[in-house]
Amino acid sequence: MKQPTSLSKLILFFISFLWITGCSDKEKEINVITFTTTLGPIVIELFEEEAPVTSKNFLEYAESGFFNGTLFHRVIPGFVIQGGGMTSGMVNKEGNPPIMNEANNGVKNLKWTLSMARTNDPHSASSQFFINLVNNTSLDHTEETVQGWGYAVFGEVVEGFETVEAIAAVATGSSGFHQDVPIDEVSIIDTSVTQEK
Repeated sequence: MKQPTSLSKLILFFISFLWITGCSDKEKEINVITFTTTLGPIVIELFEEEAPVTSKNFLEYAESGFFNGTLFHRVIPGFVIQGGGMTSGMVNKEGNPPIMNEANNGVKNLKWTLSMARTNDPHSASSQFFINLVNNTSLDHTEETVQGWGYAVFGEVVEGFETVEAIAAVATGSSGFHQDVPIDEVSIIDTSVTQEK
């Protein structure tokens, strides 16, 4: 039998490498988070490659059960619904130290995406997040200044769109110095994390 040449061996090795690489990419696990809320489920996939720091932060909160019992405490139709940091009665829930802002990752604040809420300090995001109800281009990163940093997109809703819309439609009012607060509390009852390929 004729022995394979060095070139043939090299080609076979390269084909094998591509096959193995392709298989590992296909089998890569994606973290999926399901919030069971008082108005229904919301299923979220994280953008772990585009926003690794933010995704890791959010995943740690989800896995620890931190979000359970927190409210969607800010609802602005045609803009966002925000949650992750207040409990019943609008009591602040202390989170972990703030994280680096990854809004300069090129991912846009499009409808159904999740972004981190923060103060005027670009790098002050902790546990609070929001879901974009429309394409909010005004929240995107433009430059690395206080005014231009924008809000870091780190995931998207993949199921439960009707739940998001139901939350966005609730009646709101004021609670202390907080505006746009649902009159009837909307809360996260349970959080589950699964891995999908």
